Amino acid sequence: MEPSGTDSSNNFFNFLSSDLTELILAQLPVRSIIRCSAVCKLWHSIINAPLFSATAASASPPWFFLCGQNNIFAKNNQAFAFDPDSNEWIKLPTTLFPVSIPQESSFIGSGGFFFNIAANNFSYAPILIPSWRETTPLKFSRLNPLVGVISSEFSSNSNPNNGCGRNLNLPRIIVVGGVRFIGGLVDIIDNLAVEIYNPTLNSWDLCPPLPADFRSGNSSQSLSSSFFKSKFYVFGIHSCFISSFDLNNRVWSEVQTLRPPSVIISFLLSCRNQLMLAGLCNNPHGPSFNLWRIDELTMEFSEVAIMPSDLLNCLFDSDEDDRFASLKCVGFGKYIFVFNEEHRRNYPACVCEISSDFNQCRWRRIPDLPGPVNRFHKVVSFCSTISLRWILDREVA
Repeated sequence: MEPSGTDSSNNFFNFLSSDLTELILAQLPVRSIIRCSAVCKLWHSIINAPLFSATAASASPPWFFLCGQNNIFAKNNQAFAFDPDSNEWIKLPTTLFPVSIPQESSFIGSGGFFFNIAANNFSYAPILIPSWRETTPLKFSRLNPLVGVISSEFSSNSNPNNGCGRNLNLPRIIVVGGVRFIGGLVDIIDNLAVEIYNPTLNSWDLCPPLPADFRSGNSSQSLSSSFFKSKFYVFGIHSCFISSFDLNNRVWSEVQTLRPPSVIISFLLSCRNQLMLAGLCNNPHGPSFNLWRIDELTMEFSEVAIMPSDLLNCLFDSDEDDRFASLKCVGFGKYIFVFNEEHRRNYPACVCEISSDFNQCRWRRIPDLPGPVNRFHKVVSFCSTISLRWILDREVA
């Protein structure tokens, strides 16, 4: 890539129209786009144009985030982001974390935002921008809930700014489940109502709680969730219970069981505009990690891919019965990430890239985290797209 001032006769890009140049730049990884914005005035103007971010977002894959929280020494908190395009980890600054994260709090990532919930206090910050803001308090004090960002894809009432740009307004979000403490004990008698945040009114709307079937395991540690076709799906990682919350009618569907044969732990995902299930199976010939497509109408499943056994073996180093307890899985777009939360293994991970027709699934090992990696009491992982607009605004600021 040639810097400004290079002889134009040797610069291929000078012979391209601005529209074609924009299309080419939009296909680059996010970090490369940032570098390109400093190459010349033309590229800078193209990349900083209001519509360019939307064009680049449609081509940019989601990143995998792994954030480690140390309950004793905040200085040991660390955050990392993996860019599948460049196949490398990026160590994020600790300023992305809230100034204080109490031990009984929830630090969560979803839909382009970080969230911090302490009792009924709720704050948020766009990913990669350490600008924390508070909402009005939640109606229910809760710990480890599911949190999802309701984009315009799911509701015509979403904030049109969608959290982009310097305004940093938050789109509507949904908070589901979680547990609360009464006298230092976990309360599992009463389900916590679902709450939806209205950014225009800066208020929380109460909705029906999770169905009672989820009562024994209604925190994010035992549930996975996914948005799909105007519904927020909740799935029990161990129980395999599944139900969906209709975002328009605000009602829960009947609870069903979604358990492929031999599954011992599984996660619900939305990839390639398809509801999917990723799970570990305990087969007679040995464990396997499988992917299935789910028919959202019938809840029937069909196998898509199986992780190569050598990759699965790379995630674990023992034959103990509980060695799979630290297995986690997140995914979005065309990528599914599987990793181990054990510190002693330095959080090994792999990724599956799924083709648009689901006929090809390419697995590969993810490079190790850039060291040194601290010891964490809690690991937060999620998959999210990156707002180029936020990054550009931060660079300008």
